[in-house]
Amino acid sequence: MKKIFLLTISILTIGLISMFFLLDKSEDNEKMIIDDLSNPQNNQWVFFTDRVMGGVSRGDLTYNLDKEQNFYKMQGNVSTANNGGFIQFRTNIKDLPDIDFNGIRIMVRGNNQEYYIHIRTNLTPLPWQYYQTKFKVNEKWEIVEIPFNQFSKSNFYQPGSFKSKDIRTLAIVAYGKDYDANIDLGLIEFY
Repeated sequence: MKKIFLLTISILTIGLISMFFLLDKSEDNEKMIIDDLSNPQNNQWVFFTDRVMGGVSRGDLTYNLDKEQNFYKMQGNVSTANNGGFIQFRTNIKDLPDIDFNGIRIMVRGNNQEYYIHIRTNLTPLPWQYYQTKFKVNEKWEIVEIPFNQFSKSNFYQPGSFKSKDIRTLAIVAYGKDYDANIDLGLIEFY
C-alpha cells in the first residue's frame, strides 16, 4: 500500500512539473511578427520627415539584404531648424490577436545613436499624441526587448498606459536633436 501511495505521489509530482514547463513555454511562444521582412512589396511602412510640418530634415528608407539578413535601413539628417526634428518610418498594426503582449522585440544596428519607438493607439489620434521609448544602437546586430510599461506618454492628457490590443501604429523614429541618422531594422515583433 505504501509503494502505491509513493508511486502515485511521484507520478502526480512529475505530471505537475511537466505541466508547469509546458505552460511556461507556451507563454514564451506568444508573439506576433509585425513584419517578417521576406518581401518588400508586402510591407506597409511609410517613411516621412518633419517636412510635413515645415521642418527641413531629410532622409530615406530602403529595403536591403546583407548576408542572408533582410532589413530596412533608415538614414538621413535630422535637423531641429524651423521647428522640426524628426525622420521616421511607420506602419499600421491590424488584426491583433486577443493576447496581452508584454512588449516589443527588435533586432537593430546602426551608428551608435539613440532612436525612439513611437506607438499610437485608438486614444491618440492626433499627430502629437503617442507613447514613446528610446533605445540605443551600435554597429553590430543586437536584439532589444522593451516592455510596454517603459513607454511614456507624450501629453499629460493621455492615459498613462495602453493595452497592446489598442495599438494602431508603430514607428521607428530619429528624433529631437541635430544628427545624422543611420539605423537598420532586421526584426520587429510583439512578445
